Amino acid sequence: MTSSSARESAQVSAYVSASALSSAPILPGETKIGWIGTGVMGAAMCSNLLAAGFGLCVHSRTKSKAEPLLEKGAGWCDTPAEVAEQSDVIVTMLGYPSDVRAVVLGGEPGLLAHCSGGEVFIDMTTSEPALATEIAEQAAAKGVVSIDAPVSGGDVGARNGTLSIMIGGDAEAVARLEAFWEVLGSKWVRQGGPGAGQHTKMVNQILIASTMVGLCEALLYAQEARLDAEQVLESVASGAAGSWSLSNLAPRMLAGDYEPGFYIEHFVKDMSIAQTEAARLTSPAPGLSLALERYRHLAAQGHGRLGTQALILAMAEEADLKWEAG
Repeated sequence: MTSSSARESAQVSAYVSASALSSAPILPGETKIGWIGTGVMGAAMCSNLLAAGFGLCVHSRTKSKAEPLLEKGAGWCDTPAEVAEQSDVIVTMLGYPSDVRAVVLGGEPGLLAHCSGGEVFIDMTTSEPALATEIAEQAAAKGVVSIDAPVSGGDVGARNGTLSIMIGGDAEAVARLEAFWEVLGSKWVRQGGPGAGQHTKMVNQILIASTMVGLCEALLYAQEARLDAEQVLESVASGAAGSWSLSNLAPRMLAGDYEPGFYIEHFVKDMSIAQTEAARLTSPAPGLSLALERYRHLAAQGHGRLGTQALILAMAEEADLKWEAG
């Protein structure tokens, strides 16, 4: 065993209670899944789980957001505690780390206090690596396995079941969940022990931050050069400049469609976490800081609930240009 493998093994063993582990795979029709958070992403992911045959009970602060899922056969729980008491696998897909802390560790009390032992808890929120580690420690004390599994792919990936899932936690528990990951994503990779999934998502968000600035700069350049932007995209999307953002968000920018696949306010949260972690690790992140400044400007103007593609509006304003969408 290499020194890095030994360190990871020691880390995982510190967080995982042997009584919580089982060799039985988690399968449709045999596993009760409880889901907390049915927003843009969560609702689509739950719909795919129902279609795959998983038994599902859900909770959301606003019950109306869950109504389409209830019509498809999901059960309703009035509180996170009820979700914990009725489920083998408990999933959270929330907005902010403070929401995760309140639901999982705090409150009335949090859902971990209502676990009997043997459950698997998965947080799919983009959250703080240190919080993922803290939850894993407290989960182990209850005989619960905790996994952090943030995702990338936006609303399109959530609907199509093609998300990329970045996973931190016990290797055996992650393997047992293969059928679950397969419904939600086209790619799922265990990155290491508790918190490793969240750290990987920070890498993802740092990459996207600079990409979005470059995408907006390029589209504004094409506009001012009086090019046909759709033809330009046809040329560049299949070349070295191609990216998920270019293929999925640039057409929305051209159409003037700023409806959220991913909220600006949530991206600001993610980038703020990434900036804090980069500073802690003394890792340079100037592109991240540049993007965060512009997204914060949009949020301060009241646009926090628009999709991240609305960055084009801030970039045009900064250059004293009018974005000619639609």
